[in-house]
Amino acid sequence: MPEPRGSLVDRHVGFVHALRAAGVPVSVAEGLDAANAMRVIELADRESLRAAYAATLVKKPAYRPGFDVLFDLWFPASTTGLSAVRAGGRVDPGTADLKELREHLAGLLTSSTDQEMREFAQAMVERFGRQEAGPGRQNWFSYSVMRALSPETLMASILRNVLQGRERGGLAEKTVRQQVNAGIRRFEEAVATDVRRRIAEESGIERIARSAVRPPLDQIDFLRITKADLAALRREVYPLARRLAARLTIKHRKGRRGRLDFRRTVRASLQSGGVPLATHFKPPRPHKPELVILCDTSDSVSSFAHFTLLLTYALREQFTKVRAFGFVDTVDEITRFFLPGSDVVEAMTRLVNEADMVRFGRTNYGHSLERFAERYADALGPKTSLLILGDARSNYQPPALDVLKSLVSRTRSAYWLNPEPRPQWDTGDSVAGEYGTVVPMSECRNVAQLAAFVETLA
Repeated sequence: MPEPRGSLVDRHVGFVHALRAAGVPVSVAEGLDAANAMRVIELADRESLRAAYAATLVKKPAYRPGFDVLFDLWFPASTTGLSAVRAGGRVDPGTADLKELREHLAGLLTSSTDQEMREFAQAMVERFGRQEAGPGRQNWFSYSVMRALSPETLMASILRNVLQGRERGGLAEKTVRQQVNAGIRRFEEAVATDVRRRIAEESGIERIARSAVRPPLDQIDFLRITKADLAALRREVYPLARRLAARLTIKHRKGRRGRLDFRRTVRASLQSGGVPLATHFKPPRPHKPELVILCDTSDSVSSFAHFTLLLTYALREQFTKVRAFGFVDTVDEITRFFLPGSDVVEAMTRLVNEADMVRFGRTNYGHSLERFAERYADALGPKTSLLILGDARSNYQPPALDVLKSLVSRTRSAYWLNPEPRPQWDTGDSVAGEYGTVVPMSECRNVAQLAAFVETLA
């Protein structure tokens, strides 16, 4: 691929290639749409160029952060030589002392344009951003800029200057705090953007692009997800829960007919001398499926467990009856923690503190299945779909396959979602292959794969 320092075409091709590498789906047609859009905008207007690319290439809000990072790399706002301008015409960033720079930053945090914030950030990276990165090596860093200026410590002085003796704790203070916090985030992002640009100038755009962009939310592995991602995941889970309920309902109805309509059948037989050549059936009654969820909540899949509990919470609103069970080396019903209207975060906290899912602390699928069969087998029936969520790693304990077969035989359908990559199945203490002979097992490492699983239920 051409190095993106050449023509606009080279930059366009490199940019589209980087988006695909970062997990943002861009088709050939969309790439051509973006190229055509550049013919009708002012290319010198960088924000118009950004908007044109975003309108043609970005299909989901989750893809926008990665898009913006890569756009700033391939189409930077300036080059390093422009960062020595005076910030706002009042402070010379090259000669001003730290106190003057912090005072100027305090003003920018409460009122500034994007251009002013960007120019000041570039100047601060120029002055504080280059640090030793090893013997004889230097590199650019955001943390050294933020450490030198410490914008978060400016809140008290800003409040004192803005409020000027007015009562503290009221709406005015809350408004100022929100404004300053938003300004700090803008400054941090401006600094990070300029650091990435400088590294790209020295080391190549492709190198920094590979490490600068986080995968889109729907492609982040559940086993590596952070607490900050969970809030965003809630928005992704609810529509998937609705689709899952709809798919299971369709699957239940498919191939079934309602009860015999005796009156219509007899009436139709009068045309054939009383011989019922054609039978008529009543439409099947609308049906919302029942669901039983059995999820591994052990530490080895703790991040996945958080996601499955979010899914459980969302599914409670979509099914006529949902019973949820969690296990480590024994099993407990956790439905009570996910009552409609309860807060999901509070529910998870209560679950960890109150549920009886641990005897000795080491995951044991076999014993958990046996205890489930002893205590909760009545939860399964001919109208029930069973959904098992876990990595099938049982610390070399007996898997209790016969028990699982007996449980599955009581249900209408059963599915297993495994958060591990398929090549890791049946390695070490994994018994995924054995369980897969009883329950169809699908790899489910991220939201995209969960969506694909839902689609297969048609």
